[in-house]
Amino acid sequence: MRQLLQSGGNSLGTHLLSAWPSMIEVVGHTGMYDYVEFVAEYAPFDLFGLENICRAAELHGLGSMIKIDQEPRRFLAQRAIGSGFEAVLFADVRSAADAAECVRAVRPETPEDGGTHGVAARRIAFMRQGDTPQYVQALRDVVVLLMIEKQSAVAQLEEILAVPGIDMVQWGPADYCMTIGQPGTRRTPEVRAVERRVIETCLKMGVPPRAEIQTSADAPYYLDLGVRHFSIGTDIQILFDWLREQGAALRSKVKEGVSA
Repeated sequence: MRQLLQSGGNSLGTHLLSAWPSMIEVVGHTGMYDYVEFVAEYAPFDLFGLENICRAAELHGLGSMIKIDQEPRRFLAQRAIGSGFEAVLFADVRSAADAAECVRAVRPETPEDGGTHGVAARRIAFMRQGDTPQYVQALRDVVVLLMIEKQSAVAQLEEILAVPGIDMVQWGPADYCMTIGQPGTRRTPEVRAVERRVIETCLKMGVPPRAEIQTSADAPYYLDLGVRHFSIGTDIQILFDWLREQGAALRSKVKEGVSA
């Protein structure tokens, strides 16, 4: 994930709520994606599952990202990194102080890094207790992403983006609409204008924004704004849409056949 970001090019990922490793392998077999994002904020999982997600991703040359809840933020981030995740997307950031806390949770606890991630005999350390320069560098290489989805975060956006160590930003319209007291208005011109302002501010301050889209037809709008990082689709939404559409079509054909 760090190499993808440093290349200055583009990246393409997809969302998975399933912790079943075979789902990660399905993504890998397509050869179309740079990484998978396990959306742990929305899905059930255990610590064994986190390690197996990372193993499956590594087997297919995929990067791995995890989206975590606001609490317990540090615990979840550090256990995910220990399992092998290369990027952490923090939900519910409300201020520059929140953003700094997220960065500290990921970075090593050294004088120069100022993080709170210490030595731990987890998977990425291969049980060597983590007391090596390679382990410290692995923590430095983890990509830190923030959700900008709260009204207060939008109001403090430039202060948040100025926090050292933030690598990427993701706009969250649903939460934003809730925090302004207008749930369900994510597609209104007013909210889209706020999204555009967030993206433009990120680009101006040198923090790459990422766009979450449902189909490739959504990409040109963001490409025109300068966005080069995308995450497309979610496994459970893809399954629901297919089941609803095909189920309705089949019921219609069965009804026609019975009537005839």
